[in-house]
Amino acid sequence: MYVKPIEREKEVFLKHILLKNYPLSEMPYEKAIQYGVEVLSDAELLAVILRTGSKETNVVETARLFLQLGEQSLRNLYHCSTEEMMEIPGIGKVKAIQLKVIGELSKRITKENRKNPVYMTSGQQVAAHYMEQFRHEQKEHLYLIFLDTKCRYLGEEEVSVGTVNASLVSPREIFIAALGKKAVSILLLHNHPSGDPKESKEDILVTMRIKECGEMLGIQLVDHVIIGDNCYISFKENGIL
Repeated sequence: MYVKPIEREKEVFLKHILLKNYPLSEMPYEKAIQYGVEVLSDAELLAVILRTGSKETNVVETARLFLQLGEQSLRNLYHCSTEEMMEIPGIGKVKAIQLKVIGELSKRITKENRKNPVYMTSGQQVAAHYMEQFRHEQKEHLYLIFLDTKCRYLGEEEVSVGTVNASLVSPREIFIAALGKKAVSILLLHNHPSGDPKESKEDILVTMRIKECGEMLGIQLVDHVIIGDNCYISFKENGIL
């Protein structure tokens, strides 16, 4: 549609006046240009990605509504389905997919960091390496980490999904995998979706069973680390191993 030059000038002028009177907190893109992305809140960062809101809400308010879903945090990028996201005014299918893609990219960035040589000589190192991946999981995942003579990371394998149970964890399969990786030692790692990393009786039972089998084969279980929400426990550091 053709717009007369004078009408176009009016439109630009009105936009300029509106933006001038709009608080910077509601203009995340402009705020990022002026001060850098580091100063943006979670809602403002999401607003830059979403770009527009709805007739009822501006883009920052749309982002805030997204953050109020489910876990009421950026974890919604992992845990909310596209259908749940689309219930928010201003978020259609395309924007919902974009948000899910951002969540997936953050997971892959975390995995990329593991391609460099990684040493796992303490529970703290293990927790720092896996925290962002595991603290967002809604089910328990038990992983087996393979290590060389210097406790250097050789690889990993998922052992089970769901509650860690001695009857479901097979020492035979664990040590076949360890021998295949030529591991000198192994490390157990799993998460507690509740956020509390406190070990259960079943966790201890599984650990001791793997430890005893490893001693017979000459493959040492060096630790069992449980990841919580921004916290962890190490069986070795706590004197359980």
